[in-house]
Amino acid sequence: MPFLIESYKRIQKELSDHHVTLVAVTKTKSVSDIMEAYNAGHRDFGENYVQELVDKYETLPRDIRWHFIGHLQSNKVKYIAPFVHLIHGVDSEKLLQEINKQAAKINRIIPCLLQVHISTEETKFGLDEQELDTLIKKIEMNTAAWKNVAIKGLMGMASFTEDNDLIRSEFKYLGSLYDRNAQYSILNIQYSILSMGMSADYRFGIEAGSSMVRIGSLLFGSRN
Repeated sequence: MPFLIESYKRIQKELSDHHVTLVAVTKTKSVSDIMEAYNAGHRDFGENYVQELVDKYETLPRDIRWHFIGHLQSNKVKYIAPFVHLIHGVDSEKLLQEINKQAAKINRIIPCLLQVHISTEETKFGLDEQELDTLIKKIEMNTAAWKNVAIKGLMGMASFTEDNDLIRSEFKYLGSLYDRNAQYSILNIQYSILSMGMSADYRFGIEAGSSMVRIGSLLFGSRN
């Protein structure tokens, strides 16, 4: 299914009214589909797999802002470090260390979001509240050791469920963690992004204070 331009216009208007950034999720979508969105004026695109992201980066216009939104393995960081705009799913200190290391090699500062595990599903990734606090304190105590990453905020994925109250409570919890940590304003921790909400639940994310949503199927139809 090609890019759904009317759906895009409707969603973009809704999000702009709330000052929320749209990341168009293009996993498995063709270059021609992405170019339809690009020609409509969109520039923020999200990919879940490293190789697919690299291939599309090489093929598509260079003013696209590429977001890596999937589970990132440490050994694959080097492939996207030169160009990635924002890494959404930093779910461990080990991964953040590798991003910092690869960014230092090419004299970049890579913007990152720390992923918090907020859902009831164990299969989803993310830091728990204690791990988040520990990592933030570690960075705060030695900013020079982390000078090639910039912590821009938090990301979380709600449970895959039809229980809307549960989704709302999970997003509210993440919003409270964001608000608590937004006080930090040091060299490499400056919160400005709360990424929560996808095609099925983005309105609940906005209710809870999301400033960035990741939407795919509402823009491009179901995945292949």
